[in-house]
Amino acid sequence: MNASRVFKASAAASIGTLLLALGGQAAAEDPYSISANIGVVSNYIFRGVTQTQDGAAVQGGLDFAHESGFYAGTWVSNVDFNDEGAAQEVIIPVDPATGLPATDADGNLVGSTAGSSDSDSPNYEVDLYLGYGGDITEDLSWNLKGIYYAYPDGRDFDFGEIDASMSFKWLTLGLAYTVWGEAEDAPFDEGDIYYYAGLEFGDLPFGLTFKVRGGYYDFDSDQVVTGTYVSNGEVFDATDSADYWNYGASISKDAGDFGTFSLNWDQNDGKEAVGYDTDPKIWVGWLKSF
Repeated sequence: MNASRVFKASAAASIGTLLLALGGQAAAEDPYSISANIGVVSNYIFRGVTQTQDGAAVQGGLDFAHESGFYAGTWVSNVDFNDEGAAQEVIIPVDPATGLPATDADGNLVGSTAGSSDSDSPNYEVDLYLGYGGDITEDLSWNLKGIYYAYPDGRDFDFGEIDASMSFKWLTLGLAYTVWGEAEDAPFDEGDIYYYAGLEFGDLPFGLTFKVRGGYYDFDSDQVVTGTYVSNGEVFDATDSADYWNYGASISKDAGDFGTFSLNWDQNDGKEAVGYDTDPKIWVGWLKSF
């Protein structure tokens, strides 16, 4: 399992809300609207996990929205998984004379790894999405969308989700279900569920907006192989769960023609043995819509 593969700064969870807002602004003149956006972030975080090895990313998208509530669009970003968090099996032979791990003349362990190299790790991500949403009451709304995550220049990482959410005033609750994935019998295959919630408080002093978020990734594949160890002359596979919680917060300021600036914090509690980086991530972002 490649923990870096677990993607973005909650962008997927907010696409529907953004597009519905864009559609509402355009309804006074046309039944539809077409818009674009570009952004820069100091760290591309998706569901609590960096997608750029804590490096910066340039991102952008193109969106279509209709007054009926239908929307569609695409979004792109550079990524850098580097496969540092990928699950790899480490094979360490046992010295039959001692029953201990074999070493070379310098005392170093002798072994080999089986797994993915970074030679075919993708350099960019392309998301394609469409959905439909609307208001039930003045304070209650719903949104349903499908989204396909593609990595055209890398190996088989692609997967697709169905995302459903409800919003009541400042609270949003939702889940994303993986309907298909290229990583068979592993995380990001069919059956994974991501549960999420968010709170948004606007109209704060100085025109600030404050958001908090959290989620839980329940992978259909319960365990992944993370290595091999030797005990009493026997070789065992070490396994651990890939499931994890993530949480974060953002404070942002709309600067008009200069775009929106944000200060963000994200973190997860995934198992370090699986490859998760559990350190808090503080990052800044800028977004401009046209």
